[in-house]
Amino acid sequence: MSEIERESMEFDVVIVGAGPAGLAAAIRLKQVNPDLSVVVLEKGGEAGAHILSGAVVDPIGIDRLLPGWREESDHPFKTEVTADHFLVLGPAGSFRLPNILMPPLMNNHGNYIVSLGNVCRWLSGKAEALGVEIYPGFAAAGLLYNEEGAVTGVYTGDMGVEKDGSHGPNFAPGMALMGKYVLIGEGARGSLAKQLIAKYNLAEGREPAKFGIGLKELWQVKPENHKLGLVQHSFGWPLDMKTGGGSFLYHLEDNQVAVGFVVHLNYKNPYLSPFEEFQRFKTHPAIAPTFAGAKRIGYGARAITEGGWQSVPKMSFPGGVLMGCAAGLVNVPRIKGSHNAVLSGMLAAEHVAEAIATGRANDELASYEEAWRGTDIGKDLKKVRNVKPLWSRFGTIVGVGLGGLDMWLNTLFGVSPFGTLKHGKTDAAALEPASKHQKIVYPKPDGVLTFDRLSSVFLSGTNHEEDQPVHLQVKNPALQVSSEHDVFGGPSTRYCPAGVYEWVDAEGNAAADPTAKDVRFVINAQNCVHCKTCDIKDPNQNINWVPPQGGEGPVYQNM
Repeated sequence: MSEIERESMEFDVVIVGAGPAGLAAAIRLKQVNPDLSVVVLEKGGEAGAHILSGAVVDPIGIDRLLPGWREESDHPFKTEVTADHFLVLGPAGSFRLPNILMPPLMNNHGNYIVSLGNVCRWLSGKAEALGVEIYPGFAAAGLLYNEEGAVTGVYTGDMGVEKDGSHGPNFAPGMALMGKYVLIGEGARGSLAKQLIAKYNLAEGREPAKFGIGLKELWQVKPENHKLGLVQHSFGWPLDMKTGGGSFLYHLEDNQVAVGFVVHLNYKNPYLSPFEEFQRFKTHPAIAPTFAGAKRIGYGARAITEGGWQSVPKMSFPGGVLMGCAAGLVNVPRIKGSHNAVLSGMLAAEHVAEAIATGRANDELASYEEAWRGTDIGKDLKKVRNVKPLWSRFGTIVGVGLGGLDMWLNTLFGVSPFGTLKHGKTDAAALEPASKHQKIVYPKPDGVLTFDRLSSVFLSGTNHEEDQPVHLQVKNPALQVSSEHDVFGGPSTRYCPAGVYEWVDAEGNAAADPTAKDVRFVINAQNCVHCKTCDIKDPNQNINWVPPQGGEGPVYQNM
């Protein structure tokens, strides 16, 4: 923390992130002890503004948190799953996998197709009704520590800082929010979680964190192309059989279809563009008819945690805990994490409330770390722990088949012939030099079914004040040229789904040739949708994502 004098506010519990984990923790704290003072910081302009997910929600967490929710009229769970389809796509055709082959845990019946952003808006209302203070538009920029090295609070970002770092005429220092415990629910690759994992060696003895990038569009389709409650997943084309990933089409209410594409970020080819692969996917003969005469009304992108059971870091640290996707609690084959986020928030709240009731503060909640693997969270993740490493090791066809077999054996007998497999390299280290690969030529967008990045970012409602320090920090600019560009062919222009990064020549024109010399790196930070992919995939880990001014970024509606 800088030497700036900041207003300080005291709470029993400070929660970072108004996502499913943070809001569930806030609600559960008030359920256990209504007298606790609880504050939730949210960097988006409102709860849900930065939330992006498919999403098909397993209601196990909501059922436990709010048992009577089904009797209410204003809840966002409007569309129950009515059909489950699994497709394998080839370049020109597809075939459907029989549902009977799928392990029971892959069954979506009883789940709901929702906008997770709207779920968080609904949960925020529940939290506020219980007396929780929610501060939207306030990004938690840093952590506060006591002399013993324990976390005692967070401070929010300063507002009105000029691009050169000076204080502008509207400068306002951030606040310090102090708590007996700090709960981190920032989502995947959160900036504070990353600091905490490093400071306290929370990843020691664990496998490297693994990620995917999820891209999503929301479409208004013709009534004749809409099948309310249909959940359709696929894998295969346009990705090759060595590159992990898949897709979803979710038919929700009001003739809307959410279409999404996930690429595992351990891909090798620096010429691959997840955004362009997503656009190609929509042209497949099994997919395109759904969008005939339809209108695209939303777009977004977000990193997804994929490491699972063996990559979850130690979730407790002196003064607080990690929750939800900040800890990596996504079930990869189910493409679901919100249920575990809610359950982890509740679990954290119960251990925090118990500690405070006994007079404790700012110590380590070791009981939370010891407990989670024995709960439904641990049971959910353990059954699928080998799916991702098998896919990565053996490719799509063999890997998915072995992963399915492993899930069946774990479900029926509670054991796996593979034990617990390792993930190996980080996603950054998986990228190979451009000299080992051929450039991929993607078709131009038609503006009807396929689109470019900038028109897509426009739909996300993304906005940043340009006269502020760039929140995408390049640690070593020279290394970015000598390695990211000269060795890896400038993959930042392709892995970013928002057109943030450009390599330009001396005249300021885009350097289309990856081998071009005398280039410079341009960061269009105002386009950033906060997906964090650059922070994960840069081959040198040379880009550090930090929050911009509070309230900035995407404004997702019904996403």
